[in-house]
Amino acid sequence: MKNQFYNKIGINPIIAAVNSMEKLDLAIQSPCEIIFLLCGNIFNLKEIIHKVKENDMDIYVHIDLMEGFSKDSMALKYIHENLQPDGIITTKSSLVKKAKNMNIFTIQRLFMLDSLSLHTGISSIQSTRPDAVEIMPGIMPKVIKKVYEDTHIPVIGGGLISDKEDVIESLKAGAVGISTSKEEVWHM
Repeated sequence: MKNQFYNKIGINPIIAAVNSMEKLDLAIQSPCEIIFLLCGNIFNLKEIIHKVKENDMDIYVHIDLMEGFSKDSMALKYIHENLQPDGIITTKSSLVKKAKNMNIFTIQRLFMLDSLSLHTGISSIQSTRPDAVEIMPGIMPKVIKKVYEDTHIPVIGGGLISDKEDVIESLKAGAVGISTSKEEVWHM
């Protein structure tokens, strides 16, 4: 799973973040290789994952945002074994640890609000060792660089990415990719 993620992000570092069902088909039709699913529920998640995969794209499910699932190891196991996304995204360190124990590709999403959240986030990454980290907002090149230098975990810049300059600056700072819900950025 790790190599698959890194190969796809190497082909196209822009990840389509789908935050509404209306955007799913647009993301599938985009040149992106990876979708971060930020919406969905217990009734439609299987269909969404199948649709994305039949279009040769990878899908990573933000487990915290899926309606109808508890945030525990049984939900992780069910999603992994029965729905089979390529991995999960979560803000919860406890879920990162549980997912890693199940060999699920895990992206830990961290919100960087101030120096305390940066310090706490780096400590969390060093403790949980996710497969990748998504830093939000992704328009902070210095923070992206520091997180990567301190953890050596691949970093994705996400949130507030709105144009080509944001993409370039994040990638120059060391991000392996960027995630955005902006459709125009998907086609860069």
